[in-house]
Amino acid sequence: MKTSLPDPTPINNLIEAFRWSKTLFTAASLGIYDLLPATAGSLAQTLRLNHDALERLLDGNAGLGLLEKRGEAYHNQPVADVYLRKDSPHSLIGYILYSDRALYPMWGHLDDAVREGTDRWLQTFSTPGPIFDQFFRTEENMRTFIMGMHGLGVLSSPAVVRAFNLSRFHRLVDLGGATGHLAIAACEAYPALKGIVLDLERVIPVAREMVAQSPAKDRIACVAGDFFESDLPEGDIYALGRILHDWNEHKIELLLRRIYERLPKGGALLIAERLLEDDKSGPEKR
Repeated sequence: MKTSLPDPTPINNLIEAFRWSKTLFTAASLGIYDLLPATAGSLAQTLRLNHDALERLLDGNAGLGLLEKRGEAYHNQPVADVYLRKDSPHSLIGYILYSDRALYPMWGHLDDAVREGTDRWLQTFSTPGPIFDQFFRTEENMRTFIMGMHGLGVLSSPAVVRAFNLSRFHRLVDLGGATGHLAIAACEAYPALKGIVLDLERVIPVAREMVAQSPAKDRIACVAGDFFESDLPEGDIYALGRILHDWNEHKIELLLRRIYERLPKGGALLIAERLLEDDKSGPEKR
């Protein structure tokens, strides 16, 4: 009796996945999505690239559903226009470039990480961490990363602030709030709520720029500080959006203790993180 074999599609998809990612990463790094519509020939001349190789990259992006070819010209699909152009308010380019330049190389050393139980920053880049100090070496790198976080936050923060009824709170303090997307979403959802965005001094100008575009801008303040060392602003609800996973257990305990000691009676802490299933088998990719 012939035995049917399991569907190999999940394995085949995983084999191809790094090629798909790098196809996206390379086009993003070259700034291609910002230059379309254009022909492969004009793009190759503008970017000083090999015409045949560039055309293959563009066709690869079309195969991934990011571009389409009309005649000789390549155009962004709507998803690329919204999420892959630097001038889009929903752009994810910053996080894509961070993934390409920092995360992708480090994941190439996953086997060593498993052997040693340590991070791969020094092995990959030959310089000591912490990771944010390295990626923030220039103002352009810092803004690119922060705006990437903004793009992710614009997608998720409105749902986060609606997950619980925050109407009883008066002042939300968003610790490590980057562009303030969480505080902005909260204050727009709850008209009586005031917000404070706390982040490093270098980040605050970007936060003020984003806050200024919100209809709730008059209720949101941006404050420079380090949540491990600075006095935490007064509030009755504190928020940590995608913060805790960046630090070791000692640092996490220190930060949570500082928040606990600052909270008034009846205060709360809002933590936004990706949670594992109870058996730690997922979520798979989302």
